[in-house]
This record gives sequence, structure tokens and C-alpha cells, in this order.
Amino acid sequence: MDFYLKNSLPIWKQLAARLRERIVTGEYPAGGHFPSVRELAAEAEVNPNTMQRAMSQLEADGLLVTSRNFGRTVTEDAEVIAATKKALAKERAAEYLESMKALGFTAEDADQLLRTYIGG
Repeated sequence: MDFYLKNSLPIWKQLAARLRERIVTGEYPAGGHFPSVRELAAEAEVNPNTMQRAMSQLEADGLLVTSRNFGRTVTEDAEVIAATKKALAKERAAEYLESMKALGFTAEDADQLLRTYIGG
């Protein structure tokens, strides 16, 4: 797993964002086993406490479920996953529009550029 961490946000928030993306894209499928804190911390080369904080946030968001017998699994609640995916898409769209505005484009210009780029 590639964790590209920046200094602009707390590391645990960046880790949570990367893991959230992996859940909504199905890399970690609904109902499937989720790697342990230690496994992910080693992979990301971060302190396990930092990874634990990221995973605790995903639990609070309803994306992870912890069971005493089975460890952590990805939620089977398709609505939670779909809502998270939609929220991520809105964030990305807002980032795109903000960056285009910084270049002097209107929202309509940005929309037209995007439609031209994707062939629509």
C-alpha cells in the first residue's frame, strides 16, 4: 500500500483518508477482514498508535466494525459505504473547482473543460 503523507495534515487523518478510499473502492470489500493495526502501521511506516487513531476514526464513521472474535471487518452496510463515497466525490469536486478558480476559470469553464477532457 502506498501511503504518501504530507506535512499539511495530521498523519492519522491522512491515513484515515487513504483507508477510507480503499474501502469505498472495494480494495477492502464490505464484510471482509480488515488488516491489523500493526500490519498497516508497518506498511505505512508509522507508529501503531497513529494507525490506531486512524482506524478508530473509521470505526466512528461506521466503516469498520470490531468484533471480539473476528477482529476488525469492513461494514456490510452498503448505505454507509455509498454515503462515504459520495462525500469523497464532493470533496474532490470542490478541490477541482477551487483549483480552477485559482487559475481564473469560472465554474462553467471548469465544467466545459472537464466535459471536453472526458469526451462528453
